[in-house]
Amino acid sequence: MSNHTLYLIQSSYSATAQILEQLAQTYTMGDQVVLMGEAVLLLEHSFLQSLPKIHILKNDAELLVQPLPDQIKLLNYADFADLCLEFNRCISMK
Repeated sequence: MSNHTLYLIQSSYSATAQILEQLAQTYTMGDQVVLMGEAVLLLEHSFLQSLPKIHILKNDAELLVQPLPDQIKLLNYADFADLCLEFNRCISMK
């Protein structure tokens, strides 16, 4: 298990920019981010652009214009469950 943190960004579209600003204050290298629901619509946010990898559920990726940037890792539900099990800390930000 990783000692880093998995951040699940599950906020509404209108709240996501503020959540990402908070995340930028606590994120450290090795942490991972999963954008979920309406939060995927802020994929262009400057903080997210600086991350090496961003996870998005395949169902939520349908909200985005294709093709997706190389930094996006699409997850099915089994992949998502496996990712969650890799971390000691999982923080949901809504």
